[in-house]
Amino acid sequence: MKRYLIVLGFAIASVTGSAQVAPAQIDSTFSLLNNPFVQMEATQAINDMYNFRFERSMSHFKYLKNQYGWHPLPYFLMGLNYWWRILPNFDNKQYDETFYAYMDTALVLSERMYNELNEVEGAFFLAATHAFKGRLYSERRDWGKAAFSGKNALKYMEECRGNGDLSPELLFGDALFNYYAEWVPENYPLLKPIMAVFPDGDKELGIQQLKTVARNAFYTRTEAQYYLMRISYYEEKDLPAALQLSGYLHKTFPRNAYFHRFHTRLLYQSGQYDAAVKESKSILNRIDSTFAGYEYNSGRYASFFLGHINELRRNFEDAKKYFKLAMEYGEAADATDKGYYIYSVLHLGRVALKEDDREAAKEYFKQVKKLTSRKHGANKEARQRLKEL
Repeated sequence: MKRYLIVLGFAIASVTGSAQVAPAQIDSTFSLLNNPFVQMEATQAINDMYNFRFERSMSHFKYLKNQYGWHPLPYFLMGLNYWWRILPNFDNKQYDETFYAYMDTALVLSERMYNELNEVEGAFFLAATHAFKGRLYSERRDWGKAAFSGKNALKYMEECRGNGDLSPELLFGDALFNYYAEWVPENYPLLKPIMAVFPDGDKELGIQQLKTVARNAFYTRTEAQYYLMRISYYEEKDLPAALQLSGYLHKTFPRNAYFHRFHTRLLYQSGQYDAAVKESKSILNRIDSTFAGYEYNSGRYASFFLGHINELRRNFEDAKKYFKLAMEYGEAADATDKGYYIYSVLHLGRVALKEDDREAAKEYFKQVKKLTSRKHGANKEARQRLKEL
C-alpha cells in the first residue's frame, strides 16, 4: 500500500507542478533524450549516481522532475539511482519499494507519452522500465511478475527497433535485443517457443551496436559499458576485454562498489596479483569507512582473494587471517552456502596440511562436507583429503 501511495503522489505531482511544461504544449517530435540542455543539466547527476554519491544525484534528478515532471525521464533516473543502490548486494531489500515506486510512476508517464506525445520515445521508456523491473523481480524469484515484465520489455523493445538513427539511446534497445534474442535460445532451449514470435537476433551485431552506444550515447552509455563488461566475461569468456572495460569503469567511477569489486575479481583471475592485493585492501578499507555500496558481500570477495594470494606466496599466517575474515563476512551476509565461504574453509584445510596440522585440516574438511552436497567439487576434494588423512 505504501508503494502505491508513493506512486499516486508522484503521478499527481507530475501533472500539477507549476514549474513544468504542460504536455499539451509539446508537439509529437519533442524529445528529452536528444535535448542538449537537459543533458547538460543531467550530466553531474548521472556521474554522481554511477560514482555512488546517491543523495547528490537525487537532488539533481529532483530538479529535473520539477522542470519536466510530465516526462518519464526524471522518474526513470530516480529509479535507476535506487537500482544502483541495490546492485552491489541483491540480498539487501531495503530499497525495493522505492525503486518500484519510481519505476511505476515512470511507466504511467511512459504510457501517456506513448499514446499522446511521442510513440517512439514512449516505447523506449516502457521497454527500459519494464526491463529493470523484470530484472529485480527475477532476483527476488517472483517469476510470474518477471515474465510479465520481460514480455512487455520485449514488446516495446521491438517497437523501438530500427530507430537507432534517431538517437544512440534507442540503439541501446536494438543492441540488447539483437544479442539476447540469439543468446537466450542458445542457452535456454525451453524458451525457444517464446522467442520464436520475435525476429531473429544477431549477437555480433548486438555487440557492435553496444560499442556504438558506449561511445556515443548519453543516458545509456555507462549501462552499455556495463553490459559489454558482463557479456565479455560471462557469455563470451573474453577475460582481456572484460578486464579492459572493468578497469575503465573503475577508473571513471572510483567510488562505485560494484565496478570496484568486478575489476578486482578480474585482476585476481588474470593473475595480476599485486594489483588485486591493492584493490582488495582498498575494498576492505572502504567497508570499514562505511562507503556507500561497500558491505559484507564485497568483503567476502576481497578477503578470499587476499587469502588465496597469500597462500600462493606461502604467507600462511596472512592467508589464514584473510580466509577467516572471508568466513566472517560470509556469515554476516548470510552467505555460508556461497562459493567464497565454502572455498575459504577448503583453503584453510589446505593451509593446515601445508603446516602439517593434520587435526585442524580434518576439521576444516569435515566442515566442507557439511556445507556442500556430494556432487560439489569442494565436497569431492574434502572427502579425498579425509581419506588420505
